[in-house]
Amino acid sequence: MTMTSYKRSPLALAVLALLVEAPMHPYRMQQLLKSRGKDQVINIRQRGSLYQTIERLEREELIAPDTVERGEGRPERTVYAVTPVGRKVAIDWLRDMLAEPQNEFPEFPVALSFLGLVTPEDTLPLLEARLGFLAGRERKLEADLAAYSATLPRVLLLENEFQLAVARAERQWVEAIVADIRDKTLDWGEATLRQIAHLLESNQQAKSG
Repeated sequence: MTMTSYKRSPLALAVLALLVEAPMHPYRMQQLLKSRGKDQVINIRQRGSLYQTIERLEREELIAPDTVERGEGRPERTVYAVTPVGRKVAIDWLRDMLAEPQNEFPEFPVALSFLGLVTPEDTLPLLEARLGFLAGRERKLEADLAAYSATLPRVLLLENEFQLAVARAERQWVEAIVADIRDKTLDWGEATLRQIAHLLESNQQAKSG
């Protein structure tokens, strides 16, 4: 297989990165991801997703069984190790992720793109509620970053810094939109939306004609 034929995902990169550190079994991987706060940037809520990813990486020969742990009163656990190809793929994925932004299609921009379905009066309390969630997230991210900074080097906390910067920027942007709706700087209604739809349709017809 070529390097581009391997299916990249955040969880797959996390598995490979952990196994670069040391061989380990899936339960240990999940424990480490949670204890290091990686569950804030990688979806590991469903354990099945982790095992499916491990099975796929093994089929692609990016990881391989290393040993089997046999603890008293516990089921056997397969310990996996990264292969040389897996190590190279992980580094290639990391480089691509750093250099090339991807459109990840989050829900909030989708909701904004169809905001005309609700009135400004309906929108205002919804965005105010979002501000409450964002403020809470920002406080938690600040607290987590402060706590982790006491024991971990900054290079391991850059995703925390990024999350905090994004949360803060979103809160500030939503605050500005709320202010514009309140003072009617931003306003809309059905008549305006019909005019916009008519204008867009006319432009499309002009282009196709």
